[in-house]
Amino acid sequence: MSDANPAIDHQFLTVGSADAAREIAYVVRPQAAGATGPALVWLSGYRSDMSGTKAVEIDRLAAESGLACVRFDYSGHGLSGGNFVDGTISRWLEEALAVILHVRPERIVLVGSSMGGWIALRLVQELAKLANAPKLDGIVLIAPAPDFTSELIEPHLTPAEQSSLAERGYFEERSAYSPEPNIYTRALIEDGRENRVLKGIIETGCPVHILQGMKDPDVPYQHAMTLIEHLPADDVVLTFIRDGDHRLSRPEDIERMVAAVKALIH
Repeated sequence: MSDANPAIDHQFLTVGSADAAREIAYVVRPQAAGATGPALVWLSGYRSDMSGTKAVEIDRLAAESGLACVRFDYSGHGLSGGNFVDGTISRWLEEALAVILHVRPERIVLVGSSMGGWIALRLVQELAKLANAPKLDGIVLIAPAPDFTSELIEPHLTPAEQSSLAERGYFEERSAYSPEPNIYTRALIEDGRENRVLKGIIETGCPVHILQGMKDPDVPYQHAMTLIEHLPADDVVLTFIRDGDHRLSRPEDIERMVAAVKALIH
């Protein structure tokens, strides 16, 4: 990084209590003196962390714009404590909410990638229940995967995977992004049903920009179209990237992401 964008030390926040307590690593870039824009909050995808390409680019944009930026690792990810196999949407949502309420920015823009898009939409619902919650200025969703456990995994389980879930409590799936397989637990899938957002109108009360690759092998582009049907009251922009994959981390994809965020902060 350049001198204009220095590395920031991570901190830890204890979330949960007793046996459920875990140390969540987070990084806060402070707002520049005199700046008035919203804080950017990065929400990673499944098995991704706050050191990924897109997360770092969001932090860089915040630095260039004088804005605050909040990044963190879910439990079982990156620098955070806890076991990955204990992770559920409810658990990771609790951590995201705890970090935001701990930092307490007045205004925020949520930027969620893949599963982070699901967490972002659940955060909207949870923040709406709270008094004095940060004001939501906008949301950018990158290859969002809301309800992926019930919509994209469960309908396609093989008999062997179903047996593994029943007998072992999880099944493994080869990952295109890591030598280690993806692990999906029965707890994750059952909890996912309790966190579905594609079951009624989602009221965000702010502009939403969705970036979706049309060659995404993990989240079909039709899933983004389904999501839009549940956002009828919002100002929603959907950008299809004809040759885009799931990660959307190429230079041209990063430019689109940065432009989408810039449109919400200026």
